[in-house]
Amino acid sequence: MYLCMHTSLNSAYVFSDASYIVYLGGHTHGLNPTTADLEYATNSHYELLASSVGRLERDGLVPVDSLWNRSNFGVWPESKSFSDEGYGPIPSRWRGSCSRDVGGVVCNRKLIGAKFFNKGYLAFIGVALNNTFKTVRDHEGHGSHTLSTAGGNFVPGASIFGHANGTAKGGSPRARVAAYKVCWPPLVGGNECFDADIIAAFDAAISDGVDVLSVSLGGNPSEFFEDGISIGAFHAVKKDISVVSSAGNSGPDPGTVSNVSPWMFTVGASTLDREFVSYVQLGNNKQLKGASLSSVAMSSRTFYPLISGDKAKAADALAEDAILCQPETIDPKKAKGKILVQVGMILVNDRKSGNEVIADPHLLPATHINFTDGNTLFAYINSTRNPTAYISPVETKFGLKPAPVMAAFSSRGPSLIEPSILKPDITAPGVSVLAAFTELVGPTEDESDNRRMPFCLQSGTSMSCPHVSGIVGLLKSLHPDWSPAAIRSAIMTTARIRDDTGNPMLDSSNKRATPFAYGSGHVRPNRAMDPGLVYDITVNDYLNFLCARGYNQNLLSLFSVKPYACPKSYGVMDLNYPSISVSQLNGSMTFEKIGEVKKFEVKFVLNKSNAKSEDYVFGELLWSDGSHYVRSPIVVKHK
Repeated sequence: MYLCMHTSLNSAYVFSDASYIVYLGGHTHGLNPTTADLEYATNSHYELLASSVGRLERDGLVPVDSLWNRSNFGVWPESKSFSDEGYGPIPSRWRGSCSRDVGGVVCNRKLIGAKFFNKGYLAFIGVALNNTFKTVRDHEGHGSHTLSTAGGNFVPGASIFGHANGTAKGGSPRARVAAYKVCWPPLVGGNECFDADIIAAFDAAISDGVDVLSVSLGGNPSEFFEDGISIGAFHAVKKDISVVSSAGNSGPDPGTVSNVSPWMFTVGASTLDREFVSYVQLGNNKQLKGASLSSVAMSSRTFYPLISGDKAKAADALAEDAILCQPETIDPKKAKGKILVQVGMILVNDRKSGNEVIADPHLLPATHINFTDGNTLFAYINSTRNPTAYISPVETKFGLKPAPVMAAFSSRGPSLIEPSILKPDITAPGVSVLAAFTELVGPTEDESDNRRMPFCLQSGTSMSCPHVSGIVGLLKSLHPDWSPAAIRSAIMTTARIRDDTGNPMLDSSNKRATPFAYGSGHVRPNRAMDPGLVYDITVNDYLNFLCARGYNQNLLSLFSVKPYACPKSYGVMDLNYPSISVSQLNGSMTFEKIGEVKKFEVKFVLNKSNAKSEDYVFGELLWSDGSHYVRSPIVVKHK
C-alpha cells in the first residue's frame, strides 16, 4: 500500500400575496416613478405563484416545455436521462435543431437540440480536425453529467458500483434540454474553450429560444469586455434568459472566483449529507475514516506493508513528485507486495485541502483521508519498522453532520474585477454528485480504465451550477414573467447559512465559512417560491453599472447594439443587487432604499473595534414581516 498527498425538494409551500419590490440605490425608474413604471414592475414580474414547485414536480405537472439547457462538453444522447418517453410534440416556439453529426447524435422530444462550435478552436490550433472534433457527442462525461443534473429525466435504479442507489433526476426533470458543445481536448497551449466558439453558442442558443442557460465552464477572472462568457450572457439576459455559471475550482485561495458579471448567477460548491466511507485500519489498531468509490476490495481483514510514495520513488524521480504519485515516479519493484500500485492506495490531503475528502472511482482498493488523519498516518509509519494497514470495502452512509460544508476547491471571493459585487452568489451541492455519464471512457477517464458506467459521481462547481439551473428552470416554468434578476434575488435572499446541526456553515478546514465562500448561502428551493420581496435589475441598470466603471461607447457597443447614453450620475454601488459589498470604507457610507412609496436609509460606520479587526467584516440586512425572512449578506472592506 502506498500513500499519496492530494493537493432535493421537501415540503410544499403555497402563498397568496405577490412579493414586494425593493430598489437599492439609484434605479432607472428614478426618484419619482410614474404610475406606468410601478404597474409594470408590479404586474409583469411578480404575479403570485399559484402552487408549489414540490407538489407540481411530484404530480408530474411541471410543464415539459419549461427549460432549454446548455451542455458545454457535449452529450451522450443514449442515456436514459435524456429519454423522451411520455413527451408530446416539441413546442412550436422552439427554433433549434440537431447538427449534422458524424458522431451519430440523434435528438428526440426530450433532447431537442444539439450543436457543436469549433471554428475558434480550429483557427487556434491551425491543423485539420478529425471526426472527434465534428460531433456533439460527449467524450469525457462532463457535458452529460451537467446537462442531466439540470434537466435529466427520472431514471429509477441509478447507481455506481451499487452505491448511491436511487432515482436519478435533474432539477427540472420534465424540461426539454439542448446541448451546445464549445470545449475540446487541449491539444495546444492547454486551451479547451475559446471565446469565438462560446459567443457563437450563446448566439445560437438565444436564436433557438432557450429559457435558461447553464454554463459549467470558466477561466481566470477577466474584465467584462474581454470575457466571451460575460458578453454572451449579457445578450442572453437582454432576451430574459437566465444564465447560471460555475464559480470555478481554484479555491480555497481568496480572489479566485470567476464568472463575476452581475448579470450572471454564479454558483459555489458545497457537500451533501451523503458520504461513501472506506476506513483505513492501521497495524496499531487505530482506525481512520476515508472516502472512496473503489470497485474492488482487499481480501477480508488482510493487512499489508505500508509505505509512502517517496519511499518507493523511481531512481530518476523527485521525492516531491513521488509522494504525489505522479506518473512514472514510482518504482514497481519497491512497490510490489505493499499497499501501493499492486495492492492499494491511500490519498492524504495537504494542509490547504484540509478536511475535504472526495470519493473517487479508483481502479484498486483506495481511500482518501483528511489532513489531520494524514498526520496520524505518517506518525504511525515513522514509529515502527513494519507499518501495516488494511482498507475496508466502501459503504454508503447518510445523515452526515455537519452538512453542507464548503468544498475546498470552490473558488472564493472577493471579485478581483469588481469588488463591489459579491461573488459567488450562492452555493449548492457540488461534491460526489451522481448523474449521467458518457460510455466512451471509464469513470476515472484513464485510458486503462475499461469500466463503462451509465452514471458517475463527479465533483466541482460544474456540478453545483446545474443544480441551481434546474431550480431556476422550475421557478421560471411556474412563473414565466419573472425576470432573471427576480429569480436570482428570490433564490439568494432565501438561502441558508447554517448547516444541519444548526450552526454556521464551515469550510473544509473546520473554520466558519464566510460570504466569500458561499455568497448568500446554501440554496433552498421551497423558500425561493415565496421570497416576500425581491430586488429587481433591468438591462439599463446593468448598462449604467458599466458606465460607472468607465466604459466608453466603443466598449458599451459589445453589450448594447444601439448607442447608450450614460447617466450623469451613477455609481457601481447603485446596482440593485441582492447582496451588499463595500470595497473600501474609510469612514461612513449611506444607502437609500427607494421603493414604490416608502424610503429608508442604511448607514455603515467604521468604528474602533472594526478598525482593529481583519480587512473584511461581515454582516447581513434582514427584512421580515413575521413570516418571510429576506436576508442580504453584507461584506465591508475597511483596510
